[in-house]
Amino acid sequence: MAARSYGQYCGVTTAVELIGERWALLIVRDLLVGPRRYTDLKQGLPRIPTNILSTRLKELQEGGVVRRVPLANCGLVYELTPYGRELEPIVLALGQWGFARMGDPEPDDIVTADSLTMALRTAFRPDAAASLPPADYELRLADIVLRVQVDGTRLRIVQLAPPRLIGGAPPAGEPGLVFAAGPGIRRVISGELTPAEAIDREVLVVEAGDATLLERFAEVFRIDSAGIPA
Repeated sequence: MAARSYGQYCGVTTAVELIGERWALLIVRDLLVGPRRYTDLKQGLPRIPTNILSTRLKELQEGGVVRRVPLANCGLVYELTPYGRELEPIVLALGQWGFARMGDPEPDDIVTADSLTMALRTAFRPDAAASLPPADYELRLADIVLRVQVDGTRLRIVQLAPPRLIGGAPPAGEPGLVFAAGPGIRRVISGELTPAEAIDREVLVVEAGDATLLERFAEVFRIDSAGIPA
């Protein structure tokens, strides 16, 4: 259990004691993408001191949120328990709520493959996707490459780079659209920029495929300026 006790008998208090310590929710965020080795978690959270990462993982295990299990070809990995996975809608809702106050990144702010994956899952609108044909994207942001497949209400995201030993197999075939972006993709997801405006301002760069699919991307991945799904 977390070292801090608030001394109150309340479900919110218990939740905060379990996952409210610094870095705990970001560990949960990354494990919602998939199982991770200790080194994967450290690479995804480069500013976390190693002793704090070890402590948070121990606390999350003691709280029944995380467990350590063997995985073929990877050794021991950390993964969320079924109880821990119940945090997914809460983490996605927090991402939507925080989106409105993100602003522009600071010079030292980073985007990781796991944080970008969860950002797309946060912005995904299955109701909008349900009425559209399937789409297959390759999104590149700095050294991150994600394959993003939308088929009705189903979303699949595979991290192609940086390379990982853990994760889904790369999809077969070529994506319908390959495009590069920077942190300014937030302005497309918020609706502040249309895809055409984003291309004109070089926020997005189409590298291959059908550029018209960007309009579908912007429709399916959207959070309005209030931080609530459009």
